[in-house]
Amino acid sequence: MDENSRRVFQFFNEIGIINQLAGAIFAARLPDGLHVSHFALLNHLVRLGDEKTPLTLASAFQVPKTTMTHTLAVLEKRAAIQLTPHPSDGRSKIVFLTDAGRKLHADAIASMADPIRQITADLGDGTISDLIPQLEKIRAYLDQNRSI
Repeated sequence: MDENSRRVFQFFNEIGIINQLAGAIFAARLPDGLHVSHFALLNHLVRLGDEKTPLTLASAFQVPKTTMTHTLAVLEKRAAIQLTPHPSDGRSKIVFLTDAGRKLHADAIASMADPIRQITADLGDGTISDLIPQLEKIRAYLDQNRSI
């Protein structure tokens, strides 16, 4: 492996470790029974809008439809989403975010206020905010090139 390839691998390795550590911090503060994967779906629906099919969501998260069906069932049981019949495809459903789901999302984000303040105090705001444009560029590239 050449030096450039090693740097790219190290970059993604660091992101993976950061994701694991941040996920553990976040998971410890989520309401009982809510997993990071459940929050991730709520976050997706808040950011990008609802009215998506389970299959579309499974594709977006790159998980099997059965995994997404389970996540949706948990969120539906908590009244965070509502599943309604698809108007033109009787075999499918449409996912809608409820007011309770928006509140659950907001409460989950609020639960991270103290850790975020601590991270910002210890590392400085610029450490993270300066990286966001580059990370967005890499995310967009990877999202557009899922088959590489």
